[in-house]
Amino acid sequence: MSATDGRATILCIDDDFETSSLIAEELEDRGFKVVLASSGQQALSLLPDLRPDLVLSDISMPSMSGFEVLENFARSAPHVARTPFVFLTAMSDRETELKGRRLGADDYVCKPIDFDLLHAIIDARLRGGVRFFVSEAPLHELNEREVETLLWAARGKTSDEIASIVSITKRTVDYHLDNARNKLGVATRIEAAVKATLVGLIEP
Repeated sequence: MSATDGRATILCIDDDFETSSLIAEELEDRGFKVVLASSGQQALSLLPDLRPDLVLSDISMPSMSGFEVLENFARSAPHVARTPFVFLTAMSDRETELKGRRLGADDYVCKPIDFDLLHAIIDARLRGGVRFFVSEAPLHELNEREVETLLWAARGKTSDEIASIVSITKRTVDYHLDNARNKLGVATRIEAAVKATLVGLIEP
């Protein structure tokens, strides 16, 4: 742990002082050390002298968005290249989440924050837990239709749109996507699409 007293250090980036103060209070009560940054620029300026164990970042911030922070993170300080990065945001739409995950975000927590969930995510990340693991089941168990529907899902298409593109019913699309999700061992279709991309099953 980076803190001298043995506590894990969390860098929290949020331009909303009330939100960041609440996060700091909650996480410090749970045994973490929290360093606050009110902007992406300030967070990046701290990195040469700071070794956070995990980063929490808002997405919608003036001057530099959370996406831009993540893109510049490792470039600014190579020693934090493998530091877990978690987005905290009020934007819960699918495209925003996919963009964050494609940039390399480890997790994505929507506001208002469920602090029990956030604590569980932080603990998992600090233990080195990996969201996208290779399943014990052979990847070739995904059939051609499951791979095809996942490909279109990764491109942001809805079940109705996929049904039209591949000439099957929406119900059948949902069936194949759910099968693919179960075989890949993930909880959501978004995670299935991202995992399939990471392991080379599809190329969005």
